[in-house]
Amino acid sequence: MDATPQAFDRVLSSMCTRPHPAAARAAQRFLADNPGDPATYPDVAALEEHVLDALGTVTGLADPAGYVAGGGTEANMQAVRAARDLTASDDPVVVAPTSVHFSFQKAADVLDVNLRLVPTDDDYRADPDAVAAAVDDDTALVVGVAGTTEFGRVDPIPELAAIAREAGTRFHVDAAWGGFHLPFTDHAWHFGHAPVDTLTIDPHKVGRAPIPAGGFLARDDATLDALAVETPYLETTSQATLAGTRSGAGVAGAAAALDAQWPDEYRENHERATANATYLAENLRDRGYDVVTPELPLVAFDLPEATFDAVRADGWRLSRTGSGEARVVCMPHVTRAMLEAFLDTLDTARVGTRE
Repeated sequence: MDATPQAFDRVLSSMCTRPHPAAARAAQRFLADNPGDPATYPDVAALEEHVLDALGTVTGLADPAGYVAGGGTEANMQAVRAARDLTASDDPVVVAPTSVHFSFQKAADVLDVNLRLVPTDDDYRADPDAVAAAVDDDTALVVGVAGTTEFGRVDPIPELAAIAREAGTRFHVDAAWGGFHLPFTDHAWHFGHAPVDTLTIDPHKVGRAPIPAGGFLARDDATLDALAVETPYLETTSQATLAGTRSGAGVAGAAAALDAQWPDEYRENHERATANATYLAENLRDRGYDVVTPELPLVAFDLPEATFDAVRADGWRLSRTGSGEARVVCMPHVTRAMLEAFLDTLDTARVGTRE
């Protein structure tokens, strides 16, 4: 096989990154272990409990229920599935801002629930008034995002949680990407800040665990009980996860990544990424580009199509938001030298395309 893994020296749009060396080593040791049958594979099951405890520390919840999922899409789907199964409505509705991740559309399609999207405010955050107006007796779940994938915005989580509580419905926070930045900010975003029922946080993003290693957390075991099905041929008698066989490598890698980096290395990564995002935003503004001021270390800016195509043709992995802005995610592999080289390419492309 001649294929080679993606190099990260020009990857600016991905929310995945190089795994931490300790995480890569741990993952290799557990390639054949299946946490989907914890009675048969007790060592990796113990590591999964260790990951849950560590993620609970990150997200302000002692003794969390949950598991290491395949990623944010699976975790978000499980939040919708639990809400659907626990609601009294025969026509369940999920209320979410338009900034919500596309995984919720997948969840709505697969689980046959109605996804009701509501507008964001002028700064791309969920609008609590619009959310409150959209909630009704059929609402099974209200969703907030703590680190949106297009603009890096943090929704007003306590306000959204209060709306869900007043309506007697469940509340989910998608912090798949933002969850390893937010502990080092002043944002209110997790179980300790609001009555959150479920939360998504992905170690395989900013957490630098190997893929796949998502995180699905719940405030109590009742959520997992609602998801559980019997598994008569396994040593384990029931299973609450969406996938059956799961990655022992992801579990072990997440455990090692958290042990190696929480909290000091994660704080250093956040500070470095934030400084890089500020540097990029300022330099883009100096060149006359319209830039969305970064909140978390993600920079979105207007970039004409011809220049965008020229930058891509030069090997930079760059993507656009749904509304057309170019976006750069300052992941752990993104260095100041990379951003300087990107700006040089942008300058050359701009001259060549005569913006």
